[in-house]
Amino acid sequence: MSSSVGGGGGGGAGGAGGDIASLLDKAKELDQLRKEQDEVVTEINKMHKKILTSKGEEEEMSSPGRGGCGGGGGGGRGQGYVGHLLEKLNHLEKLQKDQDCIIKKINEIHRQLRSSSEMVDKSLDATLVRLRSLYSRAKELCDNEISASSALVGMLDGLLQSGVSAPPRKKIEVGEQKKKRMKSDTDTARFSSASMRSQLDQATNLKGEQVAAKVKSDEEKDEWFVVKVIHFDKETKEYEVLDEEPGDDEESAQKKYKLPMSDIIPFPKKGDPSSAPDFGQGRQVLAVYPGTTALYRATVASNRKRKSDDYILLFDDDEEDGSLPQRAVPFYRVVALPEGHRQ
Repeated sequence: MSSSVGGGGGGGAGGAGGDIASLLDKAKELDQLRKEQDEVVTEINKMHKKILTSKGEEEEMSSPGRGGCGGGGGGGRGQGYVGHLLEKLNHLEKLQKDQDCIIKKINEIHRQLRSSSEMVDKSLDATLVRLRSLYSRAKELCDNEISASSALVGMLDGLLQSGVSAPPRKKIEVGEQKKKRMKSDTDTARFSSASMRSQLDQATNLKGEQVAAKVKSDEEKDEWFVVKVIHFDKETKEYEVLDEEPGDDEESAQKKYKLPMSDIIPFPKKGDPSSAPDFGQGRQVLAVYPGTTALYRATVASNRKRKSDDYILLFDDDEEDGSLPQRAVPFYRVVALPEGHRQ
């Protein structure tokens, strides 16, 4: 270290002084960045408290969760996705506290360097080695903070996209005639001739394929299962599907359903991963729970390297010992979360 800082020979002290002055100037930039970051962290922590308050209120109001997903049921949305979000927030706060501890040690060395105009080589070397070690640790914590923050951004995007935390919309009073005209206009736009023909052709081609189907729906929850398409009626625009593996609480015989197009989601092709959608870390999806034919809401825990890789998911209401276990699900058993999904 002495040769790189002091420059060797007789000009060592002056060279070291110049390099250390540059180092301390750079440290001032870092201090300024840290202050700006502290302001942001203060605002983030305020939002954390709001989320904790909302979670407590939601747990009081939530009905018992389903018991079919791994562990012992759960308290619905509050104990599932938002609970995992709060775990990530706690991890981020721990990283920030560790950073604060390292920054204090770094600033102490900065003060020593500023106050000691003359330091012997050995003492200077030891100080700079320790300072380098602390900066390396600070950088590592920053990298971890970036990773944790990115995961939280992804989770929040998924949460907002699914409409879980969206505030109730203000009801707008509209006359009956206008309502009818608006509905007619929407239907016309949605089912334009070319688009509709394409959808009908795709629906017809699903005969014999397994798909995700919403077989039950009420005000509290939607139930999705893997079913087989038996027939598609172009006139009524309805699928006839077969639940090939009814659960223990169902009748022993296979059950048939007639469902509208909106209640069917085709799975990605098993033999063509390149055409399958790629859901990134933090995205909410609908996926087949391992060992079952039921689909539940889950969050992508990490990005995949290849599109043929399994997804690593965190299923809502799947708590074990207070945390959500990571579960592997094939890419061809994962679809986009339907808008307004209830669970």
